[in-house]
Amino acid sequence: MGKSFENPWMRVAFYAAMVLFVLMTLFPLYWVFKMSLVTPEELFKTPPSLLPTNLDIAPAPYFFTAYETIFADPDFKAAIVNSIVVAGITTVICLTVGSVCAYALARINFVFRTPIQAFILAISFFPAVAIIAPLFLQFQAFGIIGTYWAMIIPDILFALPLTVFLLLAYFRELPAGLEEAAKVDGANIWQAFFRITIPLSAPGVVTTAILTFIFAWNEFLFANTFALDITTQPATVVIPQFATTYTTDYGAQAAASIVVTLPLVALVLIFQRRIVSGLTAGAVK
Repeated sequence: MGKSFENPWMRVAFYAAMVLFVLMTLFPLYWVFKMSLVTPEELFKTPPSLLPTNLDIAPAPYFFTAYETIFADPDFKAAIVNSIVVAGITTVICLTVGSVCAYALARINFVFRTPIQAFILAISFFPAVAIIAPLFLQFQAFGIIGTYWAMIIPDILFALPLTVFLLLAYFRELPAGLEEAAKVDGANIWQAFFRITIPLSAPGVVTTAILTFIFAWNEFLFANTFALDITTQPATVVIPQFATTYTTDYGAQAAASIVVTLPLVALVLIFQRRIVSGLTAGAVK
């Protein structure tokens, strides 16, 4: 790789490819943002313009009609709160259970440890749509259809393997001698875990929490199936509902998508160093 970069044409090709990749990644987000700013006439203009030309202005504090529409809708504001509740509870439970499971897999030698790791990994590859019908019947029997738990339980099921494997890689990188020293000083295994391992694993824990939160925040399939009550529907389910029988408010849908995406972008930008550190845990000895 180093010798290849001695050639200036290779450097130019590399950076050109990186710029192209970034543009291709950001362009859909830019286009949705543009849709949230322009008038309905420009939305349907053919051919479409790359830059916004006719802005759909609204009075302060929203400045654009699409954003005024979504924030004037009580269902959308309630949906944001529902998304926070579902994603937050999912993240807390996954971190609590997943950290203990990952610590046991990393530090304790027991029978069937390898098959258990393989089973946990297999769950993450299981198609979620295959269990929609059985889960619906079970949740209906327990009377939790239309509640937060109908979304939280499946989210935990599919987010927990990610939590376990991210933390497992980080726990394995930590020197076991630190915990042994704590035990020599009188700490039991739980005290060593909570006072030594978890604080030293902060980058991995933060990374896992953010990725788990993003997964639960963006989840649509289970939420659209089990959240039958508008009072518990998250934002991913409410966004498509900015439509009537005959028309669809694409500007409002685009504005709602931007509002739902911004918290995730802010989280990644704020914790980007910890995310990189957590994702690369165990990669270098």
